[in-house]
Amino acid sequence: MTIQEPAVDLSQPRPNEKRRFPIFSKRHTTTATVLALLAWTVAVFDYGLFGTLLPAMQQEFGWSATEAYAINTWIAVGTAIVCFGIGPVIDRLGRRKGMMSTIGGTAVVSALTAAIPTGIPVLSNALLVVVRSFGGLGFSEQAVNATYMNEVYQVTEVADKRKRPGFHYSFIQGGWPLGFLLASALALAFLPSLGWRALYLMATIPAAIIVWTIARKLKETPQFELHHKLTELEKGGRSEEAHSLAKAYGVEHSSAAPLKRIWEPQLRRNTIVFSIAWIVNFFGITIFSVLGSSVLKNAKGVELSDAFWMLIVINLLAYFGYVFHGWIGDKIGRKRTIIGGWIISGICFSIMLSPLAASPVMIILTYGAGLFFLVGPYAAIQYFMAECYPVSCRATGTAFIGAMSQPGTIIGGAIFTAIAAVAGTGSAALWVGALGTLVSGLLMIAAKPPVEALSEDHPHDV
Repeated sequence: MTIQEPAVDLSQPRPNEKRRFPIFSKRHTTTATVLALLAWTVAVFDYGLFGTLLPAMQQEFGWSATEAYAINTWIAVGTAIVCFGIGPVIDRLGRRKGMMSTIGGTAVVSALTAAIPTGIPVLSNALLVVVRSFGGLGFSEQAVNATYMNEVYQVTEVADKRKRPGFHYSFIQGGWPLGFLLASALALAFLPSLGWRALYLMATIPAAIIVWTIARKLKETPQFELHHKLTELEKGGRSEEAHSLAKAYGVEHSSAAPLKRIWEPQLRRNTIVFSIAWIVNFFGITIFSVLGSSVLKNAKGVELSDAFWMLIVINLLAYFGYVFHGWIGDKIGRKRTIIGGWIISGICFSIMLSPLAASPVMIILTYGAGLFFLVGPYAAIQYFMAECYPVSCRATGTAFIGAMSQPGTIIGGAIFTAIAAVAGTGSAALWVGALGTLVSGLLMIAAKPPVEALSEDHPHDV
């Protein structure tokens, strides 16, 4: 059946009246959690397929290794443009429609990628860059998840999810390694017999099913319902009524555009710090997560089929990295968790790329530990970012910062390509990927505790 609208009291309040948001039932919370995990896993499946299948596509399109890295960089440019635009749209459409848009876009992109012809060098490459650029819709799904689940866990009737939101959210953000694991496993099983196009078609089907399920089962958050009403009142010239209604719920109402709000004095510092940290950290994500099969093949001499096996084991280890960092973030603080994880990750990848990691076991252990501490902190940082912005610009803030991953991919990819052409993949991965990961952890020291947004999220507890 179709979910009814949340029962948020949007009538004009009496003077000094205090209201609370209606609760999210256990059933609705569980539905939201499961659909968010599935949506993110499938979005990453499509996103990760390009890096996983890059060696096979490189052969069919006739690229050299340097040309393949360059194509990946140009795709990142287009992805950045898409990612930057999605946040304000979600803050206007809603979390539920935002999730439908991002995962629906993933289904379309996967299908179109499978249809791109080869043998027409300039046209084929251009089509691939344009189509894969819209993969930014799927990548932005994590910003929708972080925004949506942050609001759900504030009002859920499940006490443990209110008390330990980071831990529970970590299972959702863990869809990143699960998506890459799925891409590696299906590539290992079907690439030799069916080719890379069939794998993209496989990514289309679950994405389409999830969109249909979200449309029928997912419930919008009461926080967004209030925000939507406030926006309508403001547009209708009823600003006083909007401020009165916002005050009843203990939230701040602003008529400023969401993209402008994230640069206001109390929010500006985190916007800058998070953005720079994401740019530099995605040097490591691009090289060790997205281009993992190429690094293993070109830097460590691993056969492609063996690289797929290794990546399955490595990404399985990485999933527990999300759970660990979500759990420890609730204990010691999300900021400390992020800093420590990324510094340790940079050290692990440095060891993996050194002669010390010569055997398959040592490569898997050091690569797995590096990915564990590289991607795991994203369970903490995604939730941390959502805590740093008020409801009116929460999706914009998280999506804007998430979009900074693409400049990171572009800059990191360009530097990586240049160094790889001169000194080889191993040296490029060390000086760009491992070093960038370590530096991103140091940059997070400058992040500011999210006092203002937290007081808005829990107005009657402050």
